[in-house]
Amino acid sequence: MRAAIYKGQKKFTIEERSEPVPSNDEVRLKIAFCGICGTDMHVFHGMMDKRVTTNRVIGHECSGIVDEIGSNVSNFSVGDLVVVRPLVAVGDCYACSSGNDHICYNLKFLGLDCDGAFQEKWNVPASTLHKLPADIKLDHAALIEPLAVACHDVSRSRLTEGEDVLVIGGGPIGLLIAMVAKYRGGNVTISEVSKIRVNLAKEMGFEVINPIETDLSEELNSRTNGKGADVIFEVSGSKSGVKSMTQCAAVRARIVMVAIHGEPQPVDLFQFFWRELELIGARVYTASDYEQAIDLITSNVIDCKKLITDVRPLDDIQASFEALDNADGAMKTLICCN
Repeated sequence: MRAAIYKGQKKFTIEERSEPVPSNDEVRLKIAFCGICGTDMHVFHGMMDKRVTTNRVIGHECSGIVDEIGSNVSNFSVGDLVVVRPLVAVGDCYACSSGNDHICYNLKFLGLDCDGAFQEKWNVPASTLHKLPADIKLDHAALIEPLAVACHDVSRSRLTEGEDVLVIGGGPIGLLIAMVAKYRGGNVTISEVSKIRVNLAKEMGFEVINPIETDLSEELNSRTNGKGADVIFEVSGSKSGVKSMTQCAAVRARIVMVAIHGEPQPVDLFQFFWRELELIGARVYTASDYEQAIDLITSNVIDCKKLITDVRPLDDIQASFEALDNADGAMKTLICCN
């Protein structure tokens, strides 16, 4: 079978490997599609080499078909359509014992800390799988992982119907958050600088402000009768986004930190005092977030076609990463692994 091997220095090779045999508690998947995400791009740029190392198969936003099951697996059958929730918790830390095993102190992330889905077949623990309806489109199902991130973020925000929502950053995760927040009854505005993404968000029915062209806080205040946003999602990962999140906040607003900021950022703490703001961390997802994401995909709440920029074969993985590296406003590239 073929696998895409990360070699470091922005390099992948396609290599032949022996077909893996699942252990007693594992399931072997025939991978259908796997999306390239921001974390994968960080790996491509060498930013995670100490963790990932080289000669690693990365990728985790995948859909697939059960190809073989281990002797202890009874809840899945060959031919089942599934997605992978790529988290393996140790189970003996405070986070796990308090019901938060998705942020286990010693969490193993499949596709980073061990091999992932950019290959034709992949062994995973059966405990990480979620079964899909038989009629789901597997390219759409590859969006369930990032959609579960969005479901978790919106859940953490405690959004209630009728609240004003600002999503700072209109990339794939930002748009998914916007769609989930709108479905939950929020009045959503997106802040985005890419003209391609601005136009896409508008096509999908969202109010959009380009902060390069318009003062974001002034415009948002005018749209909310001077109040500001009740819920803000910082998804941009930028200094300007961190600055805007406090400038645009209403009294007692909840700010959800979605983006991964690799470097410390200056934050206007005075505004947290003055307006009694809350800052909420949101990381990955729980099993229930995955089930919500599956329901949203199967009920056609999420416009998957708009989010999938292109689909490329496994042999084109090098060119796919290079294209995303140079793309302005691309959303989600899927790799077809079989």
